[in-house]
Amino acid sequence: MTTPDERARQGRAARKYASRSSHGAWIPSADRPDPVAVLERQGAGRVQELLPIRYARMAASPFSFLRGAAAVMAGDLAVQWHSGLMVQLCGDAHLLNFGLFASPERTLLFDLDDFDETCPGPFEWDVKRLAASIAVAAGGNGHPEGRAREACLAAVAAYRASMRRLAGLGELAVWYERTDAQDLLPLIRSDRHRERAAATLDRARRRTSLRALGKLTEEVDGAPGVRRIIHDPPFLEPARAPDLAAVRKIFGDYRSTLAEERRLLLDRYHFVDAARKVVGVGSVGTRCFIVLLAGRDADDPLFLQIKEAVRSVLEEHLPAGPYAHPGHRVVAGQRLLQAASDIFLGWMTGPQGRSYYWRQLRDMKGSADVEAMSPSELRSYARLCGTALARAHARSGDRVAIAAYLGGSDTFDRAIADFALRYAVQNAEDHAALTEAIASGVVHAEDPRPL
Repeated sequence: MTTPDERARQGRAARKYASRSSHGAWIPSADRPDPVAVLERQGAGRVQELLPIRYARMAASPFSFLRGAAAVMAGDLAVQWHSGLMVQLCGDAHLLNFGLFASPERTLLFDLDDFDETCPGPFEWDVKRLAASIAVAAGGNGHPEGRAREACLAAVAAYRASMRRLAGLGELAVWYERTDAQDLLPLIRSDRHRERAAATLDRARRRTSLRALGKLTEEVDGAPGVRRIIHDPPFLEPARAPDLAAVRKIFGDYRSTLAEERRLLLDRYHFVDAARKVVGVGSVGTRCFIVLLAGRDADDPLFLQIKEAVRSVLEEHLPAGPYAHPGHRVVAGQRLLQAASDIFLGWMTGPQGRSYYWRQLRDMKGSADVEAMSPSELRSYARLCGTALARAHARSGDRVAIAAYLGGSDTFDRAIADFALRYAVQNAEDHAALTEAIASGVVHAEDPRPL
């Protein structure tokens, strides 16, 4: 068994392959692919009539572009030297992929909340994506470069401090580590910022299946108490007969991936309706359905989301991970990275061999309004995200080696901040390339109802 001292030496030795200061560099390679071509290639297997919505949402701002351009950034990270210190990556750790959700014990937690791109990889790839998103968000909010740098430094410093603290804890202590959302309020110094945070927590607590029932469904004419999912094309459309039959069929396969006691709970619900739903920015065009189930009566709903899982954008650039099934990869990654996960997480193979995963549509979920944050708010939120990311990485990677690699100085922090500011410029150029492609008619973009 390798001792902590030996693991720490391995971490420091990794600086020979990628020094901490080397992470500050960003020079696009001479053969860097056209970002619009990367997006078009990624959309080839998606629902084609939905792709104009994706492009329109990505074109809305540089930050929106970054959200949808995980594949572009994955290619950029892959050409850089990396530490070789592997963790289970989130794969898309930008600011809006952290948020609030309920634990199985109904405690509101703050953590990573998107795992479509999760796979094993160098820990700093997630850190760089987080820092880049902070720099882009700061620029979009009109913050001067100095304030953007401060927010990036805050996130990386929090990551490093948290990883070094976790390196000194035992295995169970690290596994049980979590961030209770209620504990965040005393850390917010400004009364105004604290009130806004408290309001965000209150909204999250109200985002339940019962609340969604009134928003996403309507009573069937002539059948009091019978509800169906509303028709709001193209964002929410009743499943066509073949899709409805397929959803019903694969429900049993999904059920088999749950633990026995959760199968029993699921069996207490019965199928009511299903619909196709458009979600997010980068995910638009992947096949996604919501399913309405009813329990004790019509006022006891459960909404589940079925989302298509495809190959992670990182897998093109990294060794193969342990999961052949993309849905299994997403679910296993979420269970590994999150402090507590949705009890209804599961996966299955659907029609035409497509892979899917299931989860609750709403379970006290909420996210921050990043595009309205002041410099001090963004800095505080960035620090919180950096702390949460370190906790997630510590569960799967060698936290002792990573902590030793990072060290006690701010060398790594400053390098990542440098990278983030430089990559924000690259992202702005890529965003401009997309808007030019739309203006010239190369790419069709249309969003009937922008986010």
